[in-house]
Amino acid sequence: MEVTIKADPYEWPYDGNMDPQHTALLVIDMQHDFCGSGGYVDKMGYDLSLTARAIEPIKHVLGSVRTIPGFTVIHTREGHRVDLADCPPNKLWRSKKIQAGIGDPGPKGRILVRGEPGWDIIDELRPASGELILDKPGKGSFYATDLEMLLRTRGITHLVLTGITTDVCVHTTMREANDRGYECLLLEDCTGATDEGNHKAAIKMIKMQGGVFGAVSNSQDFIKAIQQLA
Repeated sequence: MEVTIKADPYEWPYDGNMDPQHTALLVIDMQHDFCGSGGYVDKMGYDLSLTARAIEPIKHVLGSVRTIPGFTVIHTREGHRVDLADCPPNKLWRSKKIQAGIGDPGPKGRILVRGEPGWDIIDELRPASGELILDKPGKGSFYATDLEMLLRTRGITHLVLTGITTDVCVHTTMREANDRGYECLLLEDCTGATDEGNHKAAIKMIKMQGGVFGAVSNSQDFIKAIQQLA
């Protein structure tokens, strides 16, 4: 059965058939530090509802994907070594300048440090058995990780992106994936940014030039399409 997703600016995927065996769902950085109280984003003073709103749509997408054999699910976590040896000096300086210093103590433990409560994935989107977890020190999911090896060895050619934030970690990952030849789809309601204007601008950028980085859909249209495979 051939399945395509209603998307903008083109029906996804471009090659006309979404095969779960060659498709991975990326759930990017749904951690306490980015969408929970007392975490990194909260310490910076941003409106948590703008990132937390992605939780329920992602939960529904995960629920549907888990019923269909073949899909690869990958969760990412941004965070640094306990000694911060992998944290660039300019990144550390910037975080401290905005009163959310990486490695500083907070309500959820040391900010953006691996192994701390704030670094962990939120309970609502806890990875299921067999789903992959990828730890990354930067914004993009390909930088300093084995993501590309995981995708290549599993024969993955198509990526469905969800998570936070739209304009930073999600967008960086999508751009990196596009350059590597992956066919990308972003689910708009499954993402969020610390600034609504940035979120909308990031979505618009994807659609430019006929889909310069891929296509954009939403959780409802995605779920409706893949349910045909159940």
